[in-house]
Amino acid sequence: MIEQIPAKHIITKTKSSNWFGLDYNMNIYHGCCHGCIYCDSRSSCYQITDFDNVRAKEHALTIIRDDLRRKVKKGVIGTGAMSDPYNPFEETLTLTRHALELIDAFGFGIGIATKSTLLWRDTDILESIREHSPVLLKVTITTPKDSLSQIIEPGAPCSSKRMELIARLASKGLFAGILLMPVLPFIEDAKEDILRLVSMAHKAGARFIYPAFGMTLRGNQREWYFDCLDRLFPEENLRSRYIRTYKNSYECASPHAKLLWNAFSSA
Repeated sequence: MIEQIPAKHIITKTKSSNWFGLDYNMNIYHGCCHGCIYCDSRSSCYQITDFDNVRAKEHALTIIRDDLRRKVKKGVIGTGAMSDPYNPFEETLTLTRHALELIDAFGFGIGIATKSTLLWRDTDILESIREHSPVLLKVTITTPKDSLSQIIEPGAPCSSKRMELIARLASKGLFAGILLMPVLPFIEDAKEDILRLVSMAHKAGARFIYPAFGMTLRGNQREWYFDCLDRLFPEENLRSRYIRTYKNSYECASPHAKLLWNAFSSA
């Protein structure tokens, strides 16, 4: 049984619509069990304790319905910024699916960010939303290598499965593409890997690739990430390399970021 946590509102106004034209945020779940070693949502500023334990917001669908009723202005609702809306519990709880039904009924658009192939289940509702509002589907893929994705994103489907999801969404005519972020310095930032992923995305019919050639590191997230590096890449002394290169910087661009951007832009 998933833990329930109280909430007053679930659909909130964004501070800026610059991020993919999103007008509102929606987070039905707290925490995530994908176990990605780099997740910024672990940062202490978000105050999510026991992040690997997924919790659902109590009376979520009633709150979402009431939030939508109060909105004077229609717009695009984004979900997936803080926790994946398609975590394994969603398969049986169907909170995200029913939220999409409400979004459709009230005439709003949707922007989804996920690593889960469970997104495919809800294409019927997404096609209905598309009839009146924008639908934007963002699938995070950070490496073309399944072997590496299973190390750094152990609870998520491997990269090739996510690329297959892109192809299936594209076959439905849905606007779907890839969040190529983060690109972990010293781990994922080889030029040949970026170009391989671009080629795979093209073949899959991805409508866009949005890259960030680097990562962020801050309180709590930094310690978690470094501990993961020590455990998963013990021979490479990556912790020391990061500290030497970035010290306490929040933004940690790949040393090859300019080269990667030039290669990406001309691919």
